[in-house]
Amino acid sequence: MSESATAKAQKKHVIEIREDWCKGCNICVEFCKPGVLEMKGLVAVVVNEEACTGCLQCELLCPDFAIKVT
Repeated sequence: MSESATAKAQKKHVIEIREDWCKGCNICVEFCKPGVLEMKGLVAVVVNEEACTGCLQCELLCPDFAIKVT
């Protein structure tokens, strides 16, 4: 398996944040135990995607449906 194929196989979850929907409430950041998310100004951003466990707390708790985990 090539190096890029191996990297893709190890990546478990993809986190998408719709910045135009995020109101900066910080709920997702507070409930993310592995520290995948951080606030950058008034918007949540992904800073450590490989640490995502797929618990979906960020997606489920987002009041604006701005986060999708696949």
